[in-house]
Amino acid sequence: MAKIIDGKAISNAIKDELKEYVEKKKKEGKTANLAVVQVGNDPASSVYVNNKKKACAYIGIGSSSYELPEDVTQEELLLLIDRLNKDEEITGILVQLPLPAHINEDTVIRKIDPGKDVDGFHPMNVGALSIGEDGFVSCTPQGIIELLKRSDIEISGRECVVIGRSNIVGKPMAMLLLRENGTVTVCHSRTKNLKEVCKRADILVVAIGKPKMIDHEYVKEGAVVIDVGIHRMENGKLCGDVDFDDVCSHCSAITPVPGGVGPMTIAMLMNNCCKNIS
Repeated sequence: MAKIIDGKAISNAIKDELKEYVEKKKKEGKTANLAVVQVGNDPASSVYVNNKKKACAYIGIGSSSYELPEDVTQEELLLLIDRLNKDEEITGILVQLPLPAHINEDTVIRKIDPGKDVDGFHPMNVGALSIGEDGFVSCTPQGIIELLKRSDIEISGRECVVIGRSNIVGKPMAMLLLRENGTVTVCHSRTKNLKEVCKRADILVVAIGKPKMIDHEYVKEGAVVIDVGIHRMENGKLCGDVDFDDVCSHCSAITPVPGGVGPMTIAMLMNNCCKNIS
C-alpha cells in the first residue's frame, strides 16, 4: 500500500514555523502586509481569498482586501496596483486569478512590482528561477518540492516526469526539479506515447486538468505520484487528475485529493509573504 503524503499536516507544520518566525520578527519591530485584490465574486475565488486571509491571521501578518466589481476597467485595476506598489506598508500583492475576460491577465501580472509579487508570476521572477537566482517562486510547485523533501523522498538523480506545461505549475515545476538535480521530462497534449514516457518516472507530477485521467497504466511500480488536479464530480465529491484508487497499489507514495497539494499552495504563499518582512 502506498504511503499517503499528508499535505494538510505538512502545511500546518510550515505555518507553525512561520508563525514562530513572525513572532520573533515582531519583537524586532518588523512585519509584513499582504494586499489581496479580487475582481468580481466568483464563489471559488472567494473561498481561496478567504483561506488566504485566514492563513495571514494565523501566522500573524497583516492582510488588506480589495474587492472590485466584475465590470471594473483594466485601467482602474492597474491604478490600484500602482498605488499598492508605492505603498511602503504593503510588502506583498496578490491579484486573484482568473480575471474577467475584458482584463488582460498578463498586463496585470507585469504591473505588479516583482519585489512584491508573492505569487511568483511576474516574468522577472520566472526568469530568476530559470537561471537559478533568488526571487519569488510560484506557490504550487514550490509546495510540491516541500512535500517531497519533508516526506524524505529523494529528488536528486531521479527520473521526474511532469504532465502539463502551464506557466503556473508545469514549467516552474520542471525548473524546480532540475534545481534539485532531478532528470526532468515535460509532457503535454502533443506528447507521443504518453503512457510509456510516464512509466519511466520515479516521480510523476500530474497537472493535466482532466479528472482521473491517469490510471495505473501510466505509473511505474514504486513511483511517487503527485496529483495537482482538483475537480468536483457529479456526486459532489472532489477528485484529482489521477485515479487514486486505481493507482494507489502501484506506487510507493501518493498525494490525495483533497488534502495533498492544495494546502501547500497557501503555506508557500505565506512563506513568500514572510520573505519581505522588514
